[in-house]
Amino acid sequence: MSILIQNGRVIDPASGRDEAMDVLIEDSKIARVAKGIQANADETIDAKNKIVAPGFVDMHVHLREPGREDKENIHSGTRAAAAGGFTSVCAMPNTTPVCDTAQGLQFLASRARDNAVVNILPVAAVTVGQAGEAIVEFGDLVYYGAVAFSDDGNPIMNAEIMCRALEYTSMFNVPILDHCDNVDLSKDGQMRSGANSVRLGLKGIPPASESSQVARDIDLAQYTGGRVHICHVSVRQSVRHVANAKKSGVNVTCEATPHHLTLTDAAMEGYDANFKVNPPLGSEDDRRALIEGLRDGTIDCIATDHAPHTDMEKDNVMTEAPFGVIGLESAFPVLYTDLVLTGEIGLNLLLEKITIAPSRILNLKKGTLAEGADADIVVLDLDEEYAIDPQKFFSRSHNCPFVGKQVKGRPVATIVGGRVVFRDGQIVT
Repeated sequence: MSILIQNGRVIDPASGRDEAMDVLIEDSKIARVAKGIQANADETIDAKNKIVAPGFVDMHVHLREPGREDKENIHSGTRAAAAGGFTSVCAMPNTTPVCDTAQGLQFLASRARDNAVVNILPVAAVTVGQAGEAIVEFGDLVYYGAVAFSDDGNPIMNAEIMCRALEYTSMFNVPILDHCDNVDLSKDGQMRSGANSVRLGLKGIPPASESSQVARDIDLAQYTGGRVHICHVSVRQSVRHVANAKKSGVNVTCEATPHHLTLTDAAMEGYDANFKVNPPLGSEDDRRALIEGLRDGTIDCIATDHAPHTDMEKDNVMTEAPFGVIGLESAFPVLYTDLVLTGEIGLNLLLEKITIAPSRILNLKKGTLAEGADADIVVLDLDEEYAIDPQKFFSRSHNCPFVGKQVKGRPVATIVGGRVVFRDGQIVT
């Protein structure tokens, strides 16, 4: 099978390429990237006035299977990913049962073969059952395909357990994706503490509940030589901790989410649980710190933390509604509209943060248009304007914080392993 993508503006942050080029795909690989390619391809895609980029990589996605297929499953979640331009997603382990054994990884691989339209990269739990009491068999889980480890949603409060986990994972050069939250400080909180939480009468979660754990785990990573990746950084002090640690040579990386980069705690004004996330939306100063961190390299990548919940769960009183929002199908247009078109960051930097940057953190041969690389590609129309409508999403859930938002930029074709899986609004595989 061969595909020729013609007349597009090819942007590949991994190589620094940004010019009008053609891309030839043969047998699931990128065969050539050059001007005026002449080839007898099985399929031709005209990308005139469009961007051709590496497929996006999301290292923080909750697919909910097994256990909560009413919220999302591998079939729906990977189609949502393809529609959003993502060709590889990391499946987080907080399923039912928790993915903490070789059998769990084998189940995920089997379901992916049958139902996925994008690459699923399994993340296994750090502790058995994500209970924070006993570490898993890291070697076995790496052997069966785990690209990273995380107890996401359940912060590892026991410092000794975290220390041992960092020591063991350092042997396999895989990161721990670290949900930093001191539950003694955040228990029963609904939003970021501050003037808005007081005015709205909602219990606040102090910024230190995140930043104090970030500081602890950076120290443990320095002590053990392990690799720690801080998930969904949301406060200025956390950014400072990561920046200082990088200057000291600590093996630490971090991510920010589209919602933390574009929204603040002021969004909670209407008591809409679709803005209730963990960590909570911060202040405008925190948001500015995240954007600064993107620019200076402190924040390595952007990840959606796609967390589907049913309408019934979210349509509840704030104290009962679960944390989390979906993001796979809204991430690129929101980031392009609110960060690139406003001049906060450049398009090339945005694409770097969602392609080659997460690939490097996870030791993947993804996120590039280099010849010989896997043909994972997205074609983007930056001129298309529309309003975000979660009812049209491929995701099973609709808990999106950007309902009705006017945006520009849409993926119009997604290619995974040399196969077109999404084109012009439809899954075509």
